[in-house]
Amino acid sequence: MSDEDRDNYERARDLVMKHGWNTTCFQIVNPGIEYWFGEDGESVVGFVSSKKVRVVAGAPVCDERELKRVSSAFESDSENAGKSVCYFGAEGRLDKLYHYSKSHASVLLGAQPVWKPEYWPSIVARHSSLRAQISRARNKGVNIGEWNVERATNSADLRACLTSWLELKGLPPLHFVIEPETLARLENRRIFVAERDSRVEAFLVLSPIPERSGWLTEQFPHRRGAPNGTVELMMDRAIRTIADEGCEYITLGLSPLSTRAKIEPFNNPLWLRVLLAWMRKHGQRFYNFDGLDRFKSKLMPEYWEPVFAISNEKEFSGKTLWAIANAFTENRPFTVFGKGLSKAVAAEAVNLRQWLTH
Repeated sequence: MSDEDRDNYERARDLVMKHGWNTTCFQIVNPGIEYWFGEDGESVVGFVSSKKVRVVAGAPVCDERELKRVSSAFESDSENAGKSVCYFGAEGRLDKLYHYSKSHASVLLGAQPVWKPEYWPSIVARHSSLRAQISRARNKGVNIGEWNVERATNSADLRACLTSWLELKGLPPLHFVIEPETLARLENRRIFVAERDSRVEAFLVLSPIPERSGWLTEQFPHRRGAPNGTVELMMDRAIRTIADEGCEYITLGLSPLSTRAKIEPFNNPLWLRVLLAWMRKHGQRFYNFDGLDRFKSKLMPEYWEPVFAISNEKEFSGKTLWAIANAFTENRPFTVFGKGLSKAVAAEAVNLRQWLTH
């Protein structure tokens, strides 16, 4: 990292720790994010650039009273650069600002589950299925510990676990707000690690949401064959820890395409509804939308919040959707999905050989 990049990273991180409210606010310190800083010195926008669109990680980071002004200034700067803007992962504050705007279009991306940490012990006490999962991992000898940043940063054991987890995925690693490469940038994050017989089985990374006195479970990589209930046990330890510290909010983040948020009827454009329905039905090999949604719901969230993509155009366009795909694939969507397809074909070939030899 160059001196300039380090300065921008630290400046952005300081602003997030002061004003960060959106669930994805801390994701702007991840690798590959560009920064726009407001002239007031108290605002920052983290984004990635596609050809004609700047895709923002969540929303501008600033004082809530300045959100409209900062958004307008960033959009003006983007227009001068020949680009439109899409806020991916926008939540209540930005939705309230643009919900009825004729200059901005919103689409519903899904929902995110939320807990108040102090109520977590009573949730576990009420649900035998959740207690059973936690007990399974304990009975298999899984122990959870919180590692400090110095120990976790670039840990070979955590790196090996992360690599093992990524190999299970149907697609090559995606980036932007689901960046897996966080082990070199753990400042202000918290890391809970599951070990069994001195081997790392899984780990959980929490990212701060300072304005809500809360945390986002940014990722929970686990090895193939990790005991059932390992992730639930890590969640239990992490939530009880932050509850004891007086934290008020925790979320597992966006569950794409989830319809669990209780909001007034919200109709995405017809073309997008058809596309998303097709993805949910046929894209399970590459991204298990339903499985992720079910897993999060099994942890008994208190409620679900809607999550949006908001673009500064009258109607949400295919150009903006393509820009989002570029943001997650470092502007290489065909390469990424091509590799995913090749991986799927190879897996089917292995399955066929096994079937023929039995």
